[in-house]
Amino acid sequence: MANTNTSNSYLIAPSILSADFARLGEEVRNVLAAGADWIHFDVMDNHYVPNLTIGPMVCQAIRPHVQIPIDVHLMVEPVDAIIPMFAKAGANFITFHPEASAHIDRSLSLIREHGCKAGLVLNPATPLSCLEYVMDKLDMILLKSGNPGLCWQKFIASTLGKKQAVRKLIDAHKQAGGQDIWLEVDGGANLSNIAEIVQAGADTVVAGSAVFGAPDADGGYSGIISQLKTKAASI
Repeated sequence: MANTNTSNSYLIAPSILSADFARLGEEVRNVLAAGADWIHFDVMDNHYVPNLTIGPMVCQAIRPHVQIPIDVHLMVEPVDAIIPMFAKAGANFITFHPEASAHIDRSLSLIREHGCKAGLVLNPATPLSCLEYVMDKLDMILLKSGNPGLCWQKFIASTLGKKQAVRKLIDAHKQAGGQDIWLEVDGGANLSNIAEIVQAGADTVVAGSAVFGAPDADGGYSGIISQLKTKAASI
């Protein structure tokens, strides 16, 4: 099923997991100036996933550097205790994995109660059944096209069919009078596959190494972000 996004406009969310952490403020300012739509913020706990990254203090530190939304992806278990911390730190979106919450509905409600947009993250092998009874509480569905906890992964092509299935669910929900839901994809997106990713239904694409691994001659990122958006709009 083709993407029903009729505006031909797709959002690029650079993941700071691939940025230079020694100059993180400069990095997020550079991608903002280059045309990034969101900042993607990966949180890993060395428990739910085999890696340990950054917490709410880093989110709070970069918040003054960018005016665009900060999209926090929680790869932590359990999630409820940390949700208010990131909301206070300046997150706009908070997403989590259903496997990491004892009560998915309650966790989604908690995110919204703290003034943020709420979403679920589905790993490549996570079934879609967990979406069935919470569509009305979702502002975003994030589909992983690589396994969580690692960067510089190759895109798992078999997840394209899953994107099409989720796009169909979102469109049916909206046609029934439901709210808009973003469909975000994270994992191995780059210039060679972004067109087929949005063709499969995504409207927002996380790009980590594809952006931060391809700086312009002046150290900025306008060239690669412009190319990603052009490729996405070419479908």
